[in-house]
Amino acid sequence: MNYSNFLKSIIDTSYLAGEKILEIYNDNNYKSSIEIKKDASPLTIADKASNDVIINSLKKINTKIPILSEEEKEIDFSSRKDWNRFWLVDPLDGTKEFINRNGEFTVNIALIEDSSPVMGVVYAPVKKKLWYGLKNHGSFLINNNEKPIKISKKKPLDEIIKIVSSRSHANDKKLKKYLKKFKKYEIVSMGSSIKMCLVADGTANYYPRFGPTMEWDTGAAHAVVKYANGNIYNIDTKEELIYNKENLLNPGFIVK
Repeated sequence: MNYSNFLKSIIDTSYLAGEKILEIYNDNNYKSSIEIKKDASPLTIADKASNDVIINSLKKINTKIPILSEEEKEIDFSSRKDWNRFWLVDPLDGTKEFINRNGEFTVNIALIEDSSPVMGVVYAPVKKKLWYGLKNHGSFLINNNEKPIKISKKKPLDEIIKIVSSRSHANDKKLKKYLKKFKKYEIVSMGSSIKMCLVADGTANYYPRFGPTMEWDTGAAHAVVKYANGNIYNIDTKEELIYNKENLLNPGFIVK
């Protein structure tokens, strides 16, 4: 399949979803609509609005490719176990960042084929940054709708290693233990899937994640990292993360 045929539509969809999120983000009354999901994570009308834009768009792009989204009804493994290709969507990753108004949230759309991401788009609407990765083409960063810039993971050039850390997991005991392996390091605090993209574009060197994440949290950014000559590995087995597992919970991982 020629994935590049989908790319412009997915980028345009990400921008539209971002616009819808910003409409709500800039409305001071949005906090009155916050719900708490079963896993205790927050859900806003922005999550729902973004999801509606993305789902409607994906159905127009290709009616035969199934969709797995964080905000859609959960699909049992018996129904999806034979999927060899599907869309993986997180319409608003970083809902806590959205609520805290720090701008570090993203729209995430990935195309998964044979358990691996072949295309991914990550858009941070407040920052006006869009990262995308495409199999056989590479990864790129679009700043403020300007011309795409090709990005590539960089090896550390000096003694100080830059490590991305989640704002909400800064005191994780496993993270503190992991950091002891480095003589000198600098922590880059960031929210949402932007953390993975910072490794892809060379801003940081590593992103270790020990806390729970779901497949839709990583799919799109995984493509960005993978086609920028990096990857995301299971922190225990050292194998690349895979998708459409029976249990959609990711293992702990390292982005490098």
